[in-house]
Amino acid sequence: MPILELLKNIYEPLASFFFFTHFTNLSPSSPVSISTTYRSTRRHKSEMQNHTEITLFILRGLTDDPQLQILIFIFLFLTCMLSVIGNLTIITLTLMDHHLKTPMYFFLRNLSFLEFSVTNTYIPRYLYSMSIGDNTIFRNACFIQMFFGILFGATDFFLLATMSYDRYVAICKPLHYTSIMNNRICNQLLLGCWLTALMIILPPLSLGLQLEFCDSNVIDHFGCDAFPLLEIVCSDTKLIEMMVLFCAVFTLIITLVLVLLSYGYIIRTILRFPSVQQRKKAFSTCSSHIIVVSMTYGSCIFQYLKLSTNDGVALNKVVSMLTVSIIPSVNPFIYSLRNKQVIQAFKDSVKRITFFLKH
Repeated sequence: MPILELLKNIYEPLASFFFFTHFTNLSPSSPVSISTTYRSTRRHKSEMQNHTEITLFILRGLTDDPQLQILIFIFLFLTCMLSVIGNLTIITLTLMDHHLKTPMYFFLRNLSFLEFSVTNTYIPRYLYSMSIGDNTIFRNACFIQMFFGILFGATDFFLLATMSYDRYVAICKPLHYTSIMNNRICNQLLLGCWLTALMIILPPLSLGLQLEFCDSNVIDHFGCDAFPLLEIVCSDTKLIEMMVLFCAVFTLIITLVLVLLSYGYIIRTILRFPSVQQRKKAFSTCSSHIIVVSMTYGSCIFQYLKLSTNDGVALNKVVSMLTVSIIPSVNPFIYSLRNKQVIQAFKDSVKRITFFLKH
């Protein structure tokens, strides 16, 4: 090792001297000495190392007030439990009950899986950090959390658009519903949702992995999200900010247009029904989905509208928290309480469990 260090100390000044004399037209008698060049090279290396030294981030969270943190902890814990129990119940019922083997419940099962995944990507980690007072997260873990959070969220939007198409086929083309929405088509549509979301988020994420963090390691958020993370980057972020915003707006607009087109045809078809009872029954099959779509798109649009305001950071954190906690916890109840088949399947499951426990 001493020999290697000696060779290194001899080589680096000579290499720097050679570079400056041959590529910057400096002669050996130039005022720039070897020692000055050597120190400049070492300082440049030190600065580059400082840009890549940050491997640990600090998540600021929602508030620093201890009393308010207790209320937030209780609130998030309850909503997280509701989300887990409600979505797992929907997943179990649609898998076990033979009455819930239609395409609508197939997509509902996958939506519940996405809602369950979104909640568990952010909320348990935040609850853990509040309980022990450790707000740090490793860089790799931060990017993994951001990747899955954005992937689940983007897939959620495409799945909502697919569910709108399913309702369109069921109401506008009822005689061809079973042939159009067969198992193969349903699986292809689901796979398309995942692959489309993945292809949209990969380009900005691949650029994000190459970013350098040097000014600060404090993320003003309760989880790792794209825009709060870009605020602490010391390199130029104009390109990646434009890519992130374009991907988000593209996903939002494309899926929203598909939803509006589907429900436009649905409303036009329903209004042609001669019976009021038929209209009410047709609208009731779409009401739950319309409520979920309104909450999901409404919260997302509100976030992006508030990005440029002064109080946008605080509002976006609150809306993000509601998006990953409240919406996933109420969606199962919206679909179940307004659906007689789900309620009946739940009652049958309770009866079977009770009978099994008694015997």
